[in-house]
Amino acid sequence: MTEQKGLFHGLVVVELASVLAGPSVGQFFAELGARVLKIENLKTHGDVTRRWKLATEDPVQTISAYFAAANWGKESVCVDLSAAPVKELIHKVVAQADVVLASFKPGDAQKLQMDHATLAALNPRLLYGQITGYGSAQPRAGYDAVLQAEAGFMYLNGEQGGPPVKMPVALIDLMAAHQLKEGLLAALYVREKTGRGQLVEVSLLQAAIASLANQATNYLVAGVSPQRMGSEHPNIVPYGTIFRTADQKQVVLAVGDDRQFRNLCEVLGEPALAQDAAFQTNTKRVLHRDALNVRLAHLISSQDREELLQRLIAHHVPAGAVHDVPEALGQALAQAQLLPNEAGEPKGVRQVAFGGEAFQPLRLAGPPPLGRHTWGVLQEWAGASAQELAELARRGLVFPATQ
Repeated sequence: MTEQKGLFHGLVVVELASVLAGPSVGQFFAELGARVLKIENLKTHGDVTRRWKLATEDPVQTISAYFAAANWGKESVCVDLSAAPVKELIHKVVAQADVVLASFKPGDAQKLQMDHATLAALNPRLLYGQITGYGSAQPRAGYDAVLQAEAGFMYLNGEQGGPPVKMPVALIDLMAAHQLKEGLLAALYVREKTGRGQLVEVSLLQAAIASLANQATNYLVAGVSPQRMGSEHPNIVPYGTIFRTADQKQVVLAVGDDRQFRNLCEVLGEPALAQDAAFQTNTKRVLHRDALNVRLAHLISSQDREELLQRLIAHHVPAGAVHDVPEALGQALAQAQLLPNEAGEPKGVRQVAFGGEAFQPLRLAGPPPLGRHTWGVLQEWAGASAQELAELARRGLVFPATQ
C-alpha cells in the first residue's frame, strides 16, 4: 500500500496551544500531511477540552467529544514545561521544527521560555503563530463568549425585541484560526524566498472585527447601527427568512436579486406578486418586508417541503431545508468532510474544506490519548534516553511510559 504523504509531508508543527483556535490550526496542518506534536500540560492533565464533556460522556475517557473537534492526526506529548530539564528537551524539538502554534495566557510564554524571541534564537527559520485575546501588548486573556459580546456579534444575534444571544459554536475562535492559517501560509511563502522565519500574530478581537463584514459597513457607510433581526437580512429580502411548510417543516429563502424573486413567485403560483409595486425591487422589498413575509408565509404554508425545494432549486431560487445537526451530517455531500475512527464510524470533522489534485484527503489517526507519544517524541526529536525519561517521570515531570 502506497504511503500517504500529503502536501505538507516533512513539515513539523509543535502545538503549544489548547482549546479550539490553535488546535484547529494544528489539525489543518495534520490533514495536509504535516507531523503535529501537541505539547500538553502535565500539571493540568492536558488540554482542558479533554474535560469539557457532555453529561452522557464517559468521565474517565481522556478523549472528549470537544477534544475530538480539533485534535485528529496529532501526537500527544505531556510534560511539565516549567521544569528546566523538560524545557531543554522541548527546545531541542523546536530547534528542528518548522512551525510553533501558541496560545498562552499573557506573560506565560515568556515565563516558560516558549515565547517567539526565545525560540527564534534557537531556530531562525521558525514560524511562530501566536493567538492572543487582544494583542500581545494587552495583558488580558481572550475568551470566545466574551469576544462575541465585545465585538458586537452577541448584540446582533437573536430575535428582534429579544435579548442578545451567544452563537452556538465558538465562531470567534474559528475565525481567528482561519486568520492564523492564512498568515502562516503567507509566512511559509516568504520563507521559501528568504529562508527566514517570523512571528505571525492574530488576536481574537481583530479576527472578530474583520468578520463583521457588511454589518460593519452598514454602520460606517450608511450610519445605521445594526440591530437584532432574527434570521432576517438588513439589506436583502427575502434572505434568511424561515417559513413553515404544510408538513410542519421549515425552509429558508436566500433570494438575492429581482429575477430570483420573480422565479420564487412563479413557483409559488403567484406570479402577480412580483409585479406588485411594493415588491418589484429589492429596495421596495426591504421597505415592505413585513407585508411580504406575511404573503410568502401564507403561500408556503400550503406546500410540502421536499416537493417545494425541488421546484425552487429547478428554477434557480436559493432555498434550503432547516436541518438539525444529525440531518446536516447525514447529507450525502457532507460525507467526505467526516473523519472515521478505526471502526469506520464518523467521529470527527475535517478542518480542510477545499479540494484539488494536491489536496487529496489523508486518512488520519484519531485524537491521541493523553501523553501517548511523550517518550517516543522526546527520544526521537530531543535525543532523550529511556533512563533520563524514567527519572523525569519518577519526578512527575513527564508522562509515564505507555505500552
